[in-house]
Amino acid sequence: MMMPSIFGENLFDNFMEGFGFPAFPDVDKALYGKHAKNLMKTDVKETENGYVVDIDLPGFKKEEIEMQLSDGYLTVSAAKGLDKEEQNEKGSYVRRERYSGSMSRSFYVGEHVTEEDIHPRYENGILTFSIPKEEKQSIEEKKHYIAIEG
Repeated sequence: MMMPSIFGENLFDNFMEGFGFPAFPDVDKALYGKHAKNLMKTDVKETENGYVVDIDLPGFKKEEIEMQLSDGYLTVSAAKGLDKEEQNEKGSYVRRERYSGSMSRSFYVGEHVTEEDIHPRYENGILTFSIPKEEKQSIEEKKHYIAIEG
């Protein structure tokens, strides 16, 4: 039986795992495990004044994404659900691969960061925001003179 090409290579995910076949190298699985498709892929770039963070959130609407800053930790959460009653024009779905559920990821940004410092922008499925670096406070060098007797 020929399978339509829309099924791709993931039709039998986890089905063949217990048969002792050699594993094929898969970068995402090596880095993130078998649930790699449900993680927020993130790039962090250091700039002169701080860090720029890009998080891939394809398929989410801006309203489905939340950011929360608490005790120096910035948590990005996204949640979406697919209507179970949805049907296509000709009947029910044969396969559904789009993600539905919730995910979150936390980053330690430091106690110096406030909500006003973070300016998020969501465009083309990518959440981008910047985090300022903590300003180093200059340490005053105090000279301690020692009295010389004599």
